Amino acid sequence: MKPPPPRTTNLFPFADKPDSCLFRFARDASSLGADEALAAGQSRVYVYSEHIGVMITLSTSKLPQPYHHGDLRSALVGAALELLEEGDIEKLSLRAVARRAGVSAMAPYRHYPDKEALLAAVAQRGFDGLRTALADADSASPPDEALLAQGTAYVRYALDNQILFRLMFGPPRRGDHCDLRASSQTAFSVLMRRVEHETRPADVQARALGYWSLVHGLAMLILDGQTAVVGIQTPDNSTIQHTLAGMLDLR
Repeated sequence: MKPPPPRTTNLFPFADKPDSCLFRFARDASSLGADEALAAGQSRVYVYSEHIGVMITLSTSKLPQPYHHGDLRSALVGAALELLEEGDIEKLSLRAVARRAGVSAMAPYRHYPDKEALLAAVAQRGFDGLRTALADADSASPPDEALLAQGTAYVRYALDNQILFRLMFGPPRRGDHCDLRASSQTAFSVLMRRVEHETRPADVQARALGYWSLVHGLAMLILDGQTAVVGIQTPDNSTIQHTLAGMLDLR
């Protein structure tokens, strides 16, 4: 069924009647359509309300001016990270992220269709950070110490970013997240390249996986508080390095 012809109305006469359906609709329209209209330089936004059965023309000059980030995608991921550090991942919502980022409630949907997509982007940022940590440790160490340096950096990253780290290696995110897979593979490739320098080609994959398993296992044991039984609770880098060297017989 086609909507009825447009009818121009003024939002402001209803500003003192927040319970009216027109006010509620106009308020929601501000979040839904004003950002796009303003970004496009439009002076009006046309929206249809099923509640009151009319097409309404709203002047964007009279709507609340939203805060615009230079990089909305990055701002939303940053806001989600902040909220994750503060509370339960199950309570995270796109609306809460929008509120923290200072944008309209509908703004996140321009980049992330749902919560799963946003969490995948957060995990991707985590893997990008891990890759940087591993690469920096590798390049700053002599070749014969680079593998141990990478392992120490890996555990340190896990301890410094505990909630993010658990998200990165938690249950697979629903949906097809190509960028997330690419970032995780790029992080692992830093280890692979180092192992390639020290192992014959036929053994590279097995040794890299074995080394990753040992390092990741140590990180998770520390995160879960299981190493307290041997006196390791909040280890510094020296303790981490000494422990890994003993596990790998690299001393």
